[in-house]
Amino acid sequence: MSFVHQVLDGAMGLTARSLMKMPSPLIKRLAGEPLVVNGRTLHPEMQLLLKLQRLEGSAVESIPISRARRQIVSSSRLVGGSQPIGAVTDRTIDGPGGPLPLRFYTPRGLSGPAPALLFFHGGGWIYGNLESHDALCRFLAEEAQVRVIAVDYRLAPEAPFPAAWDDCWAAWKWISEHAQGLGVDPARIAVGGDSAGGNLAAITALHAAEEDGVKPAFQLLIYPATDFVEVSESRTTYADGFFLTKAFMDLAQENYLVGDEDKADKRLSPLHHDPKGVAPAYVVTAGFDPLLDEGKAYADKLKEAGVPVEYVCEEGLIHGFANMVAFGSSAPKAVRRIASALQRGLS
Repeated sequence: MSFVHQVLDGAMGLTARSLMKMPSPLIKRLAGEPLVVNGRTLHPEMQLLLKLQRLEGSAVESIPISRARRQIVSSSRLVGGSQPIGAVTDRTIDGPGGPLPLRFYTPRGLSGPAPALLFFHGGGWIYGNLESHDALCRFLAEEAQVRVIAVDYRLAPEAPFPAAWDDCWAAWKWISEHAQGLGVDPARIAVGGDSAGGNLAAITALHAAEEDGVKPAFQLLIYPATDFVEVSESRTTYADGFFLTKAFMDLAQENYLVGDEDKADKRLSPLHHDPKGVAPAYVVTAGFDPLLDEGKAYADKLKEAGVPVEYVCEEGLIHGFANMVAFGSSAPKAVRRIASALQRGLS
């Protein structure tokens, strides 16, 4: 057995974070021959993580949803760590389907009316909760020095479309109407999220632009899903082997859309609607992600509509990197760039 295989076999008894503390040359050696697709090179940390994931066992989309939800929370804690924060408080508001849980993150040293991010978690509309994205919310709050308010919207299949959107819109209305009592500057509230949460954030910004009331000051879209209508090239290129898979996306859609919904509906596919007048945006994608093309396409559409937008592709990373704030160095650096963009957008 080679040295590399010995280390990998023993890795299952270590945490992924411990492995990522090894010297860069050793990480590269363990990761194997560099993987290049469409001129992009997968970062060795991501390549090693994917190798370990294959050794770990079953993919979440291959096991019952209830079990997969627990597994995702456990994995998120592993790569997210325990991020320091000033204060975390939970509360519920009245939502369209009953009590709607929210979690408030206040960074250290922040007081008085402050900018805020209303955050919608990813997970394909069937996974994710306040715990799965706790580390990311803590990190963004501290790094950007903003209040973060996470929304525990209803999930499919128990609550299919449009339940998630209804909850997110209700949360936006409640936060914007109660901002001052929450220590939030009503003129500096952003909406944001990752993946499915990025989809919900983009839709919230679209809807708010057409409604009376407080408008988002900024939108933070992290590898957002923007198109249920067409299958982009990146969805085919990265369909398997890069964490987010076609099987995962198919399972998510099958559970989220259970009727004869129009897939071009504004509450599903923001890419197929005019974004003129929406809030300025920071759109970030990952170079090895099935959602790469539709994220970039939405950024392009925002620019064409005259919306101020900054687009960044984190070339060597995979879908899900935003949760990896305690994993290696490449993902945390990328999330710091996201936090800096959020701070700029709300300053």
